[in-house]
Amino acid sequence: MQRLAQLFAADYGDINCAELTELSFNKPQAKDVLKYVGSGRILRCFTMSGSFSQTTYREINAAMDGAPSKAPEPPVSCAALLLQRVGAPELHQTMAAGFAGGIGLSGGGCGALGAAIWLISLKEAEAGALKLNLASPTGQAAIERYLAAADYQYECAAVVGRQFSDVHDHATYLRGGGCEQIIEALAAPA
Repeated sequence: MQRLAQLFAADYGDINCAELTELSFNKPQAKDVLKYVGSGRILRCFTMSGSFSQTTYREINAAMDGAPSKAPEPPVSCAALLLQRVGAPELHQTMAAGFAGGIGLSGGGCGALGAAIWLISLKEAEAGALKLNLASPTGQAAIERYLAAADYQYECAAVVGRQFSDVHDHATYLRGGGCEQIIEALAAPA
């Protein structure tokens, strides 16, 4: 995930939604979000994601061909730990693990929050939602719980006061109780 975050930033200038969309996520104004969505610029986000899939596939294959490294003791990822706590399938836990430490340990947007929103979106799609609902009551409630637990910060580095050097550093932080309040807030029923 670290490598993918670096490649994405090289291609698009950043990995954070606030920078890519030029919207303030600290105090978003409904009119600004509607203006952004109405302008059609939201399609850029989907285009970036879609066109980056080939790079992702190539990097995953390259990583799988490399020599295995020693994995740290669990828990390794805040995002995977959150999904484990809410009973998500192991496949989803594994898929979300790379969100840790602010998407690929970048210090950017909180990986646990990203995993929570992703899981909520999946569940709403399975329940028959025909499109992504940016104002989902369940998603909004999770964001509010998160913000209260994270002192109204979105960036992982701002929440924990530093950036993690590697997966072992992040795992040690989690084993010491780091981000427990955030994980509990996001795992709480809506």
